[in-house]
Amino acid sequence: MRMQWKAALVLMLGAPGLALAQAPTKSSKPAAAPEAAAKAAPAQAPVELKTEDQKTIYSLGLSLGQSVTALALTPEELALLQRGIQDAVAGTPPAVDPKEYAAKLQTLAKARMAQVNVATLDRASKEPGANRLPSGVIYRELKAGTGKSPRAIDTVKVHYQGTLVDGSEFDSSYKRGMAVEFPLNGVIPCWTQGVQKMKVGGKAKLTCPASTAYGERPPTGSRIPPNAVLTFEVELVEIPGNTAATP
Repeated sequence: MRMQWKAALVLMLGAPGLALAQAPTKSSKPAAAPEAAAKAAPAQAPVELKTEDQKTIYSLGLSLGQSVTALALTPEELALLQRGIQDAVAGTPPAVDPKEYAAKLQTLAKARMAQVNVATLDRASKEPGANRLPSGVIYRELKAGTGKSPRAIDTVKVHYQGTLVDGSEFDSSYKRGMAVEFPLNGVIPCWTQGVQKMKVGGKAKLTCPASTAYGERPPTGSRIPPNAVLTFEVELVEIPGNTAATP
């Protein structure tokens, strides 16, 4: 119910602003207006969060911000989003018909998601020590291990943290306080390929293209959107069983 409420709120408040971002303009003057206004108006000090209501409303702002992070809005587009929210709250007649642009919102989101995915993978590939595997998975060792390396047929025990392209965490065994155990060939390809390069006691960062993660069908009930690039920090705790005895 909470996620449905958030989604409805994002659509209610965010859609007009996103629609405005696509609306054609007759000149470049409107895009420059926010910057000019910022120069004319003195900078306002951040509102101090004292009451529970203030903190709650601030958290709502964080949620809305995270919801549109994947759109990679420019400063000018962010100003349009803010204008849309302000117009909706104030009851100002909208500059465009939200119903007309509702369908275009999904198209924009898909296009921007693809751009953000490419940028995320490119950034990860340029980190020191990063190694791009043939599948596109980007492997980066964070801490060298001293034990054995697993094979795809082995069962491994790991701790991990998973994050989305906006840096928000969607899963963590650390928070649950318990490492997880699973057959390495029974998880997403990104893990099967990346964890095999690790040694027991080591830690690595795996940046997974959507095709090596969950693609268009993320786990039901998860925060993972379709076709999302995912990042995992994985710690290989142990490889249960004597793998050397297995042919």
